[in-house]
Amino acid sequence: MFYPRTLSKVVEQANKYFKVVLITGPRQVGKTTLFEHIKEKNRKYVSLDDKINLLLAQEDPEQFFKKFPPPILIDEVQKAPNLFSYIKQLVDKSDKKGQFWLTGSQAFHLMKNVSESLAGRAAILMLQGLSQCEKIKDYKRPPFLPNLDINTKRKNFSKKEIFKMIVKGSYPQLSDGTPVSLYYSSYISTYLERDIRDIINISKESSFLKFLQIMAARTGQVLNYQNIARDTELSAPTIKSWISVLETTGLIYLLPSYSRNLSQRAIRTPKMYFMDTGLCCYLNGITTAEIAAESIINGALFETYVVSEILKSYWHNGERPFIYFYRDRDNINEIDLLIENHGKVFPIEIKMTSSPEPKMAKNFKIIDEKIRGKGAVICTAEELMPMNREVNIIPVSCI
Repeated sequence: MFYPRTLSKVVEQANKYFKVVLITGPRQVGKTTLFEHIKEKNRKYVSLDDKINLLLAQEDPEQFFKKFPPPILIDEVQKAPNLFSYIKQLVDKSDKKGQFWLTGSQAFHLMKNVSESLAGRAAILMLQGLSQCEKIKDYKRPPFLPNLDINTKRKNFSKKEIFKMIVKGSYPQLSDGTPVSLYYSSYISTYLERDIRDIINISKESSFLKFLQIMAARTGQVLNYQNIARDTELSAPTIKSWISVLETTGLIYLLPSYSRNLSQRAIRTPKMYFMDTGLCCYLNGITTAEIAAESIINGALFETYVVSEILKSYWHNGERPFIYFYRDRDNINEIDLLIENHGKVFPIEIKMTSSPEPKMAKNFKIIDEKIRGKGAVICTAEELMPMNREVNIIPVSCI
């Protein structure tokens, strides 16, 4: 079953102006399905998960493109990075747009090759699992900002409904009724077998699985490499390498700290969020909404859900998000999210409460009022309303 995606309209637009369109994102979020749903009849689909196609692409790229000339859709292109230089040669011989559609599940690895071979020739788009908007078939919602004229007619979610969505996660296949635990068990096996082994050598898969579980328990926290190394009984360099793998394959997002125009006492270490809350819950042994709502990490799960939805609101509209968090070194002043947009900085607090209080937004004044935009407390409140002239109370359903 195909679930329409907000990114589809961006792909169709990019295809008119770029010779190459590349969609990156984690495995099984629907990259290939999106392309196949809108592709022309004469565009050939080639998967590099097919060992015969992969061998030809790796050993004889020239013959590969003789067998599969453009227009072409190449799936999992990161498996044959040597194709990029040949793609560059082919697109430079023609002014025709949309010759190559590519998918890949190693975003940063791909970006390096694209920057070297396809600069100015490729539109690079990011796809994650189904967004909240896509689940309710609202494909026109712009990237989230607290000062937007948010549609107040959208149905608000109860706390129970929110945690049901958190535990289920966002992978499209789960919308077909696939059992959640069975799906994520299979997903992790596939991830270890197909993605991890392509990037790093792991002597014991159990060590990497333990690392995944320890990382999932820390979603929404500032990274502390030494503590993670201690708990995993691995070296700090290994932890940094493995975290880079999670980021590269799109399973986590490292939210950078913000220091511009603020005190130099801001910490520099990023916060880490799992991009799919369902996977995060599974790794934490959380199987139901009731367990999630009562768990010791319920606030972190809620914050993770909000951050991932805000990120998807940008990526799925083809835009790059400029979002950060702020915390000083004394852990006294903190702001959960800061969104930079058109010269303004929009401060956001994320609170798992239905009755937010003005004190929750007190740190917003750290931001110079000359650049400070409308603030927000995103929460489980039932109604979108102003907290005061400078801050809105925004239900999570309005992201």
